[in-house]
Parts: sequence; C-alpha cells; structure tokens
Amino acid sequence: MSQTSNPHTSEPATVDGSASLQKPDARVWLNGRVVTAEEARLPHLTHSFHYGLAVFEGIRSYQQRPGQGGVFRLREHIKRLFDSAHIATIDSGLKFTVDEVCQACVDTLRANNLDSGYLRPVIFVAEGAMGIGARDNPIHVMIAAWKWGAYLGEAGLQRGIAAKISAFQRPGHATVMSKAKINGQYVNSIMAKREAVACGADEAILLNEQGYVTEATGENLFMVQQGRLVTPPLGMNILAGITRATILHIARDLGIETVERQFARDELYCADEVFLTGTAAEVTPVREVDGRRIGAGARGPLTEQLQRRYFETVQGREPRYANWLTPYTI
Repeated sequence: MSQTSNPHTSEPATVDGSASLQKPDARVWLNGRVVTAEEARLPHLTHSFHYGLAVFEGIRSYQQRPGQGGVFRLREHIKRLFDSAHIATIDSGLKFTVDEVCQACVDTLRANNLDSGYLRPVIFVAEGAMGIGARDNPIHVMIAAWKWGAYLGEAGLQRGIAAKISAFQRPGHATVMSKAKINGQYVNSIMAKREAVACGADEAILLNEQGYVTEATGENLFMVQQGRLVTPPLGMNILAGITRATILHIARDLGIETVERQFARDELYCADEVFLTGTAAEVTPVREVDGRRIGAGARGPLTEQLQRRYFETVQGREPRYANWLTPYTI
C-alpha cells in the first residue's frame, strides 16, 4: 500500500493522544498578555474548574516551510468558539473580538517558537461566586500551544484503528447543546474512550437514543458505500466539525458523491471503508468495529485519497484551498 505523506513523522504520540505535553518554559496567552505557564495557573476556586462551564477549541498549525507556519481554518474555529460561548451564556463578559483572539493564537505560536503545533483556546468562568449560576464572575480567555503528533497514532493514520460501539450514548438534543464545545459535556466522551481502551480498542463510537451512529469521542465519522461517502447529518446530535466540513468540500471537488443521512451500526459493520475526522485526529481510517473487519481491514482507497488531499491542503501544497490557511513566521 502506498504511503500518504503526513506532517507528524518526527512527533511522538500515543494512541490515546496523551503525548507531547507543554514544555516547562511554555508561554500562554491569558487575557491579552503572553505569560509563563506558571503565571497562567488557575486559582483553586476557579468556577469552571469546579462546574465545567467553559468552552474550548482545538486548532492545528502546520509547517509550510522551516520557520513558516499556517493555521488551518483559524477564523472558523474562533467563530465557533464564540458561538459556543453564546450558547453557554458566557459571551456577555467577553472583552475580546474574534479578530483579536485569532491574532492571539498566532502570537501564542510565535511565543512558543512553533511553526507547527496544536492550539487550545478556552473561554472560562473565573473565580468569584461559587454558586451554580455565578452570572457575575469574570470571563477569562486563555490560549495554550504545544507540539502534538498524530492523535490516534502514526500507525493508525497508515493502517487504521480498532473501534468499538460504546455502552455510553451520545446525549440527545434535550440533554446537551451538541453544536457547542462545552468542557463539561465531554465527560461522557471521556467515559466512552476509557471504556473502549480498557476493552482493547483505540476509540469508541457512540450511538444516539434511537440507535443511530453519531460520532466518536472527539471525531466525526464517515463510511464509504460503493464509492459514495456517507456521514450523519448535522440535524442529528453531532458536532458541526470543521474537519468534517473540509472533507465534504474536498470530496465534492473531487467528484465523489456525498450523502448525509442516518444509519445504524449494522450498516457500519458492512461498510467498504470507515474513517474518522477531527482537528486532532485529522483523517484516521478505521480497520475494524466491534471485532468486525471493515472492508479489507486496512485503509481503503477513497480514505487514502481524501487523507492525501487533506494533508496536501494543510501543508500548503494545494493552491485552491490556500485561503484556509493563516500564514505566519517565527
């Protein structure tokens, strides 16, 4: 099988994405200033630490050439961050604009001397009142950056991962705000991920209350059926993933038929190919689900084609998508 170029060959990462934590001399953007990681430590009565009311994003920058990076779809990510804050009712205390936070992301990468890396902006409720509501507490913004490799492992990008259908359901529309990246909502995904890893799988896939496939713990999901690309529709309780939208856009430009519809686990078992998408996971093939081989049990041809085009895009080697990159130098 041919090898798809990817930007992580020298960056370590474990299969659960836990490697490459920030260095001791890391710099963090906090409320308009770049400070040391020590200065950015949260007070022990920070409201979001106790109750989980905060919103976040995951954003990647890719090296375009030595000393020059490109942040992928930066504005779309920060716009979604602000939308999440609005959904979570913590936007009224924001003192920064979308443009200012976009610039802060670039400043954070530069401060950490990163021409490629992972960004984690967080809008959170600071210390003050400790009641559940705490509507008058200050709202703070923090941005961290670090070097991060392939979230589900280098081998996963090439050979595919093993997934299992989780015993944990994706919460319904009446339970969570599925279009917002609210910190506390991710406990369900954490439990599903831990369950999957404990059972020997790499990732969990969650069904909704009707038994339809929704997404993985931090990734959207696609399957291939007879050359068609199929993914759950945005009307379901899934995140409106930016990588998901990117892959749909690229697929349509390549003339690949795309379908957004509901499907259950049995269709997934019989798919020709399955893959996951996300900022951290990028485009990761799934070789088996619940011990059932998917297709040939390896990365399929359409997955490989989309994965290759995705990496060409984020590395600045696909001119038609150059507007998706925010360039900067360090």
